[in-house]
Amino acid sequence: MSSQALPNFTQEAQALFPEMIALRRDFHRYPEIGFQEHRTSRIIAQSLQELGLEVQTGVGQTGVVGLLTGANPGPVVLMRFDMDALPIQEGTRAEYASLNKGMMHACAHDGHMTMGLTLAKIMSKYRDQMAGTLKFIFQPAEEGLGGAFAMIADGVLENPTPDVAFAMHIWTPLELGTVQVTTGPAMAASSIFTLTIHGRGGHGAAPHEAVDPILAAGHIISALQSIVSRNVDPQESVVISLGQVQAGTTFNVIPEVVEIKGTVRSYSNEVHRMLYRRILEMARNLAAGFNCTVALETIAIVAAVVNSPEPTARVMEAAVQLVGAENVINKREMASEDMGYMLEEVPGCYFFIGGRNEAKGFNFPHHHPQFDFDERAMIHGVATMGTAVASYVLNGN
Repeated sequence: MSSQALPNFTQEAQALFPEMIALRRDFHRYPEIGFQEHRTSRIIAQSLQELGLEVQTGVGQTGVVGLLTGANPGPVVLMRFDMDALPIQEGTRAEYASLNKGMMHACAHDGHMTMGLTLAKIMSKYRDQMAGTLKFIFQPAEEGLGGAFAMIADGVLENPTPDVAFAMHIWTPLELGTVQVTTGPAMAASSIFTLTIHGRGGHGAAPHEAVDPILAAGHIISALQSIVSRNVDPQESVVISLGQVQAGTTFNVIPEVVEIKGTVRSYSNEVHRMLYRRILEMARNLAAGFNCTVALETIAIVAAVVNSPEPTARVMEAAVQLVGAENVINKREMASEDMGYMLEEVPGCYFFIGGRNEAKGFNFPHHHPQFDFDERAMIHGVATMGTAVASYVLNGN
């Protein structure tokens, strides 16, 4: 099948748009947080089965895998769509607002699932013309709970093993009608850390008889920010952010312990290791100056999302064709995503679909109680990924 004969995915998605809206809004009304996506998984599995896909459930606890096998052999193309919501009380007044108290689709995963099922519906019509296999992955627990790890441990990258992988994210920092895609690092590696500073407690009126970990913590907090400006190559992009400090029980007691919690983001494993070495060195030395001791604990959340040249070129070509070169943005994000673990094993591309519309009030950031997106972004997402994927299985490769 020649490239000129590829399906017009924009037209296909536009024809299904009312159905997409209904499906997305149903997912939005009934959000489920990581590893609890039971209703969501049932709907997805049933939808894929009705399309004639081979379906496997319970992958990585609540994940779903659907295989669409073409009439002829060819590459195995993986597409991943995340399912989980966030533990946020929704603040929008949308008629489709969450009905599950304290849970909300505040990161567009409802749209991602809808695009995945729409692509499955469109591509199932071309099964007899396909040379290859499409592997639709609906992943639980993307929001920092290890959903990708759980699916990988359950063999999602086997039987069959993918040759290439794709994922996308509706992104409200981007205007509707734009696509963001870049070769190489697209999203950062992310980890969290806890610095525990130990002193000796005492009465606030007699600080000379105590060893004050709060005083040490104040100097450490200030000094850590110098790591970015003085230890990192200015051409590298890194973040060290401190988000939580816990100490003491009342105003007139010097505590025994202070805990500082933060996050580190970078695009390089080597840089990541250097950052933690410097955090520990600096914290230890400063703490010692105040007669305190310090311990560091770290937890890796996700690897960097690194796009491979060949599949990224296909996404770029599709995006230019669909939205125009002036609307394709070559940029990377400091946000993180556990799709990075899959892309460590399989070459692929992760890209962003603009969902911002100021006039309609779709301008709140992700993870905000009033987050929402222009649903027309789903048409662009289906069209972009569909065109890139079809070039592997409907193009004679």
